[in-house]
Amino acid sequence: MLDEALKGEIQAAYRRVLEGLDLTPRYGQRLMIAEIARTLAGIEADEAGRRVSDEHVCVLEAGTGTGKTLAYLLAALPVAKARGKRLVVATATVALQEQVLHQDLPALKAHSGIDFDYALAKGRGRYVCVARLDQALDGGEENPTLSLFEQALDSGGDDFQALVASLGEAYGNGRWAGDRDSWPEAIEDAHWRRLTVDHRQCTNRRCGHFGACAFFRARRDLDTADVIVANHDLVLADLSLGGGVVLPDPGDCIHVFDEGHHLPDKALNHFTHRFAVGGALRWLRTLKKSLTELNQALAVQPTLARLLAGLPQAIEALEPKLGEAFALGHQLAGRPEGLADGEEGRQHRFEMGRAPEALRELAGALLVIFAELSRTLESMADILRESLDPDKHTGLPREQAEAWLPLVALLHGRALEAHALWQAFAEGDPEGEPPRARWLTLERFGADPELTFSASPVSAAHTLAKSLWGATFGAVVTSATLTALGRFERLQERAGLANRYRYQRLPSPFDYSRAVLSVPREAVDPADREGHERAIVDFVRGLGEKEAVLMLFSSRAQLRAVEKALPKALAGRVLAQDRLPKRELITRHRARVDAGEGSIIFGLASFAEGIDLPGDYLTHVVITRLPFAVPDDPVGATLAEWIESRGGNPFMRISVPDASIKLVQACGRLIRKEADSGRITLLDRRVLTRRYGRALLDALPPFVREIDGVPEA
Repeated sequence: MLDEALKGEIQAAYRRVLEGLDLTPRYGQRLMIAEIARTLAGIEADEAGRRVSDEHVCVLEAGTGTGKTLAYLLAALPVAKARGKRLVVATATVALQEQVLHQDLPALKAHSGIDFDYALAKGRGRYVCVARLDQALDGGEENPTLSLFEQALDSGGDDFQALVASLGEAYGNGRWAGDRDSWPEAIEDAHWRRLTVDHRQCTNRRCGHFGACAFFRARRDLDTADVIVANHDLVLADLSLGGGVVLPDPGDCIHVFDEGHHLPDKALNHFTHRFAVGGALRWLRTLKKSLTELNQALAVQPTLARLLAGLPQAIEALEPKLGEAFALGHQLAGRPEGLADGEEGRQHRFEMGRAPEALRELAGALLVIFAELSRTLESMADILRESLDPDKHTGLPREQAEAWLPLVALLHGRALEAHALWQAFAEGDPEGEPPRARWLTLERFGADPELTFSASPVSAAHTLAKSLWGATFGAVVTSATLTALGRFERLQERAGLANRYRYQRLPSPFDYSRAVLSVPREAVDPADREGHERAIVDFVRGLGEKEAVLMLFSSRAQLRAVEKALPKALAGRVLAQDRLPKRELITRHRARVDAGEGSIIFGLASFAEGIDLPGDYLTHVVITRLPFAVPDDPVGATLAEWIESRGGNPFMRISVPDASIKLVQACGRLIRKEADSGRITLLDRRVLTRRYGRALLDALPPFVREIDGVPEA
């Protein structure tokens, strides 16, 4: 239960924030604060503060205008402080992360009366490695990783040396904090790779530059922060390392996942394994060439000498097996001779995720070799790390260990990734559970052919249920669109959220009767592609000269075809997504509206979410067709096959609910503020003629409906 003192603290903080920021209290916001506070304060814990109850998660759909960020901060922060926990706020996009960090948290700190500190958490790879920067400033001669691998990939030249000099000076005099994102200009990926490390390559406290380390300086800020702002990917990465590596232990945290509808897809991407055969052969060849140098530098240590002696045998065993994988993959993809002239790439998915027996046998053999190689490289890396410790006497000079650890750790990481992929191909799937998706991709790497094997779970539900919801002390999942067809089942199924958690759709502050949802006479079934295209062109011709329009297309080909078919005078009012960068397009659109001119944005799916054009900047949203995703990606197609094999209907179970979410998001572009009004036009007649159409319409906000020009009663 929420005790009176805590309840009073939250209510007083809310009043102060409303007064300080001159905000109007919103019913949905108050409900959200109450629901979060009740859920989190009601979590039962033992004497050590470990959670013992299992009703510790609340899932709240709250539309635009609810004031979600302030609601969850005001409710969760006092509870977190009272329970001795840290609040981790994770967003899916950089834009929202910056808003939370630079607007919402400073406003809360200034006006709420709650005493707290906050910090931004980023992965190690976003920070410069001072040791690497120092080596680069010296010309890189002492860094064998640079000479053996990275210089072969990208010599960098004068550009790299000029960048290094600027970074070194700015970091040395304190003008730069050492993170990639705060550098005023974009840093090329190839350059940045040479200046950062992953968790395997980092030597932590054993590093001679530990005291000046940008990552660990930022970590020290995290250690004292009450609120940590992160993103979904960092939380998932930390959990995959066992939790508590970059972020605090999940059992000591209350997590808030804003933009929570992205979490299942983020998790799926995170647990996908890939292996590029050509890339592996390249790094094995480089390793082979480096063996003499490795032996000269490290074989003075007896265990390292023995481990190094086994590497030639592992490489000799791997190279022919990878050659077999290359040939077999091309054969299975129907391109034994490689890609045809002019063919950019080709993908081959294994039906129901079942790899053929020959590939499974080959995967089993590769699995054994990569397991042995991983163990060897891990043992080598462990000895190199020990050699950095002044209290350990391994027989290897510290300078040699420090110089060679980045390379050995890099190779260890690659061997582990390869092991995980081949394990996914060699092993079968548990009976009764969805199969893994397995596929291969043929493409070109410069002038050379490349073959990539990939494997992914088709659902992240089990992993999230165990490693996230099972591990966190408490959690809030929120977004403007969490339900599909008005229900939470699709999200529960994808995100592993249990039925016993608390679910609520909060009322919107907007008056949706200020907008009209129209299915006009021009709307046709998109199955008639040419007729549908003509209908769209005719509709654009009929738009008012000064309208501010967002027209959403489901395919780039149709967008271009409609743009091409427009008369020249009308085409001049169109700003097409694939012609301009997003930010520039929005800027031009706003400028035209400010000048009293008409403007029509032609956008694809990404414009159906995250575009904020309030008031006169957007008065008409046109959706050219219902946003059904074709499950042709390997993960979606494999899941659809599995559902069908069990007597289910993947279209009704996946496609329709997912289209419902996307349709709500697209319609949500129109009403961004309480005074907004306008029109939404749907140019797809299937919403009236198919049995799922009524369900899609009923899941939308209560707009005034107009069918074939006639208002619905």
